[in-house]
Amino acid sequence: MTFPGPARGSSRARVRYRALLAVTPFALIAACATGTAAIDAGNLPLAEVVADGSDVVSPRPNVTIPGAPTAHVVIVSIDGLRPDAIGKFGANTLGRLVREGSHTFKATTINPSKTLPSHTSMLTGEGPEEHGITWNSNETDTHSTVAIPTVFGIARARGLRTAAFFSKGKFNHLEVPGSLDYSQAPNGDNKWSAERTLADVERYLGSNRPNLLFVHFAEPDNAGHLWGWMSGSYGRAVRKADGAVARLLAAADRAYGADNYTVIVTADHGGHGRTHGSTRAEDVTIPWIAWGEGVSGGMTIADAVRTMDTAGTALWLLGVEAPAGWSGVAVRSAFSASAQEAADQAVHAGLNAAATR
Repeated sequence: MTFPGPARGSSRARVRYRALLAVTPFALIAACATGTAAIDAGNLPLAEVVADGSDVVSPRPNVTIPGAPTAHVVIVSIDGLRPDAIGKFGANTLGRLVREGSHTFKATTINPSKTLPSHTSMLTGEGPEEHGITWNSNETDTHSTVAIPTVFGIARARGLRTAAFFSKGKFNHLEVPGSLDYSQAPNGDNKWSAERTLADVERYLGSNRPNLLFVHFAEPDNAGHLWGWMSGSYGRAVRKADGAVARLLAAADRAYGADNYTVIVTADHGGHGRTHGSTRAEDVTIPWIAWGEGVSGGMTIADAVRTMDTAGTALWLLGVEAPAGWSGVAVRSAFSASAQEAADQAVHAGLNAAATR
């Protein structure tokens, strides 16, 4: 598959300074001094960095797939969030999304239940046996980006706009050139706070309307490793992530308009003690919550949901066909009958259009 248009707004150090037309020298100096890997999104409202070192280019026009049940999907991943932590620690925003949307607290991630392999499955719709990423650190010095198509690249190949805000540097492996209109992540194996990531998302959405937006918050995982999963400190981190989701929804309301977008909130893994990565239920069980446009309200999803299904659901909602044989499938039962019909028809229309080209 080839990807049209400009390459991603890269976070890698080798290309980050290509935004000279969009930022001040002071911003560049600050970025270098703090070790951050991406220019502040507030300085990139109308242009993205080109990964191959060419000039900064203007963004592509907004596109939607005719008939799709929504034009905008927001995927939120809360790193290390166990489903039982939502109620135990009073994550009020997530609780509201559960009540108003469709959810399951029995979704599962892959083995190994670790951040980078799990997110790769979440965003490629395939297991590690297909995507090949089994390590859990930033190894871009020796390994390239993921070799199979990501949900971003597939959506962008249909003309949709994509953006990703990663809070850990290891996500550089998912910043496939040509797949993202804008992305950012820290350098190396560094991490950003939810406050830092969210502030950049808010500024970006002030002048951009991506069809597919991914946002990652790392706090629960960080706290779990330091103080233990389900500890008091972990609970405070869960509430901090919950507050970040509330602000993200407010920013999405301003950007897209209330009720004009669909949200999927999930996690890459859970945890036990101060670790994760095993096949234990505490590690592999994750929440999966759908809320917003086209979602059935107040429903518990009875179907088995896997992390790969996040990618399948996002594409289906946007009216984009998933690759043949993909492991990830749409979680259809989370959505209204009318949304299901609209998504099916939009995907089918796209197939027919492709067949006649």
